[in-house]
Amino acid sequence: MSTTNSSPFLPADFDPAQPLAIIAGKGRYPVLLAEKARAAGVPLRLVAFHGETSVDFYDSFPEADRSMIKVGQVGHMLKALKRHGARYAVMAGQITPRRLFKGLHPDLKAVAILASLKERNAESIFGALAAEIGKIGVCQLDARAFLEDQLADEGVMTGGRDRIDPQTLAHGIRIAKEVARLDIGQGVVVSRGTVLAVEGFEGTDQMLARAGTFEARDPLFVKTVKPAQDYRFDVPVFGLKTLESLASANIRHAAVEADNTIILDKPAVLEEARRLKIQLTGYRA
Repeated sequence: MSTTNSSPFLPADFDPAQPLAIIAGKGRYPVLLAEKARAAGVPLRLVAFHGETSVDFYDSFPEADRSMIKVGQVGHMLKALKRHGARYAVMAGQITPRRLFKGLHPDLKAVAILASLKERNAESIFGALAAEIGKIGVCQLDARAFLEDQLADEGVMTGGRDRIDPQTLAHGIRIAKEVARLDIGQGVVVSRGTVLAVEGFEGTDQMLARAGTFEARDPLFVKTVKPAQDYRFDVPVFGLKTLESLASANIRHAAVEADNTIILDKPAVLEEARRLKIQLTGYRA
């Protein structure tokens, strides 16, 4: 029986009795999502990827409720969703970017999708996948679903006075938004009017490492969403690994978009940020 749901990230007619499939990539994100969805009483299924999804996470699911496929096997993914009787699906966790060029195992469905795309970026590829998922009657949920308490808040989340220069923040947000609009990436590092690094296909951690080589004064990392973000996929995520990369690059200020950035294990991240003396601020664009 369907139930009305007050969450802004779930359909109004979301039925918590129907199975939700987590299409899981790397890292903590799919694990945390599973914990939150289980706590809400939602039955879960798992579609995992060889060499990407945590083996321990995969093994935590009953054999009947899980499937393991290779990256690129879109037809196999759709068959798994059908086999598991999934009514809903969420994409959670990154797939190693280089897989698009090396280690991809496309089946006929994937070959057809890739051949139809003029540009191959996160938006076009995941958008095409979402369309195929919808064709088999599975509703793909907002990637923020069940994670409301993990979203960035507005203001200084790590406490203390705001040490980010307003002009630097405004400059960083403007550049980050333009980079996101062009589908290049979702993050930048700026310093006193200069763009030190722009996130590309390599991802956030490598971009932060590049920015750190300049040893610029008061660098600021800014992460944002696209102006027309599709929240079913490619939602920005900030976690302990990002903090480690910031500390290694000697970047002590970070600004993320409030309500739109997932801070994985938020209390632990904020505690560690305070320990590392990294200011984490949420902004509204």
